Amino acid sequence: MKSYEPCAVIGILDDGWGGLSERARQRLLAADLVIGAGRTLDLVRAKLPAGCRLQDMDAAIAQVPEWIKAAHAAGQVVAVLATGDPLCHGIAPLLIARLGAAQIEVLPAPSTVQLLCARFRKPWQTLRIASCHGADAGEWLPGASPSHGLYCVLRAIALQPLVAVFTGVQNTPARLARALIAVGHGDDLTLSVACRLQLPDEQLFPSLTLAEIAGREFPEPNVLLVERRRPIRPAALGREDLEYRQRAPEKGLITKQEARVLSLAKLRLAPDATVWDIGAGSGAVGLEAAALALHGHVWAIEKNAGDAANARANALRFQASNYTLVEGRAPAHLDTWPDPDAVFIGGSGGELAALIGLVLGRLKPAGRLVMNFVTLENLATATRTLAAAGAVWDLIQLQASRSQPILDMHRLAAQNPVWILTARKEEECPATEN
Repeated sequence: MKSYEPCAVIGILDDGWGGLSERARQRLLAADLVIGAGRTLDLVRAKLPAGCRLQDMDAAIAQVPEWIKAAHAAGQVVAVLATGDPLCHGIAPLLIARLGAAQIEVLPAPSTVQLLCARFRKPWQTLRIASCHGADAGEWLPGASPSHGLYCVLRAIALQPLVAVFTGVQNTPARLARALIAVGHGDDLTLSVACRLQLPDEQLFPSLTLAEIAGREFPEPNVLLVERRRPIRPAALGREDLEYRQRAPEKGLITKQEARVLSLAKLRLAPDATVWDIGAGSGAVGLEAAALALHGHVWAIEKNAGDAANARANALRFQASNYTLVEGRAPAHLDTWPDPDAVFIGGSGGELAALIGLVLGRLKPAGRLVMNFVTLENLATATRTLAAAGAVWDLIQLQASRSQPILDMHRLAAQNPVWILTARKEEECPATEN
């Protein structure tokens, strides 16, 4: 194989040539080809030799490895410009993966995140970095799916007390603030925005509220720091029934706390689980599943318009950015959802047998189907359908009583019994579970 000098991936900030190390400058001056975004190329264009070819990689990042290979094959020296530290949400990992670590030399500038935290005097050893610097994500709507361009940023903010966010021309601080408001955040968060770092017109906007940012424009480029003012809520298991908005005037149309906790335990949710909640009602089971599957996502469906509205209100209250609710009658819409790790059926709209068959066909290996019943007829339909499908199941009857005051004493008031039916495909179940 022909020997050539490794490609230099050089970090640069908006102070341009003056902020580069001497080694980085020498590598650029020796390059036959310099690849970079149009903005970064403009920072060094005047300093490069007349014979150096500049290649704009805007909207063509995937082609950069092939450009480098072709240049090396022609015996040319190549340098690539990236913003800040090329190994932090930059192009260097892509080039190392495609070309091999031995073919890449990384010469970083200070990361924009380092400068951001330095400007606002924030220690950053525990900070989480997230990015929406890319394609126009569009405005966030409640219940947006993981494919939305702001999803990863919102989840990072939900899980970490301090998050640095790389923004974009369309995905601005104002758009992110509007998304956070739509998810249910308010004065629990403050955002600090750093604009045009290292330039003479650098501007800093510390500790703004979401409302202050939501309709405001900031100089480009910018990066922001999201800080939580109150502790993150612990993972929820067994919230009190009255914490949920429920259908009025008939309070109690909700999977009760005792049945909810046991059903969630039977689902055995992994942190990254994909969960279906069929017959979501007030959303109690699905929303607690979303709080437990912090790195996963819950897809819920509810046919009753009033219940669906309550579930949306509850999702807003509990800031559930990993929860998507569809108003409709299952099995409609289920074909558009990703295969689940766990499924809860709390209501079937008369389609129980069909839903069980559909779910068993879609469950991932070792996935679980948990169903709650209060009638003998639905329980019989479910066990008969599971048997016909060759699924192994186990059944629990839950009978709980709650204390109620009577004069200066207390008595126990019984709740209706609930059957909790858990199933998996036979070939995925250990023999001891029969």
